[in-house]
Amino acid sequence: MLSQGVLVLNRNWTAVHVCSVRRALSLVVQDLARVVDEEYQMHDFDSWRSLSQAVQENGNQYVHTPAFRILVPEVIILSRFGRVPPRAVKFNRRNIYMRDNYTCQYCGNKPVKEHLTIDHILPKSRGGKSSWENIVLACQSCNTRKSDHLPEEIGMKLRRPPKRPHWLATLRYTLRGPERPTWQRFVDAAYWNVALQED
Repeated sequence: MLSQGVLVLNRNWTAVHVCSVRRALSLVVQDLARVVDEEYQMHDFDSWRSLSQAVQENGNQYVHTPAFRILVPEVIILSRFGRVPPRAVKFNRRNIYMRDNYTCQYCGNKPVKEHLTIDHILPKSRGGKSSWENIVLACQSCNTRKSDHLPEEIGMKLRRPPKRPHWLATLRYTLRGPERPTWQRFVDAAYWNVALQED
């Protein structure tokens, strides 16, 4: 339970990160963050502990200490962090897998993770670079079939053109799993209020 995710907001109420329950409670105890409840009320550690004692257990999750129990927070807001979130997604294997939804971008199959490979659309042997726009996930059989060819040379077609994901995408991927309506409010607001740049 202590490693479960907690949504982190900056002082502008923008979703910027997900941390563990352990880290979230540590930040609240150190007065570096406040817990945000379902009514958008902010709580320091003492008020959150008091609220935890007053709330019935009815399906709520608690961390138990020898002296008291405390509700597991779902959202915290940082007290001293006002920067805007980073606008770029790190180019790494994990984010490529998440962008492509663990799915072969040629045949659409979703094999186990160990049977997925990273494919350069324009092969490295022909000058292809490792970039968001030139890399996709491929199952082993599609990657073997494609080999050092361009997809169109052997009648293969991409399900969708690869592109750099939006910076909020990695945060949205983290929302998969247990339903957390309190998270969704903040992530949706951040997603829809980001200014777009014209081409």
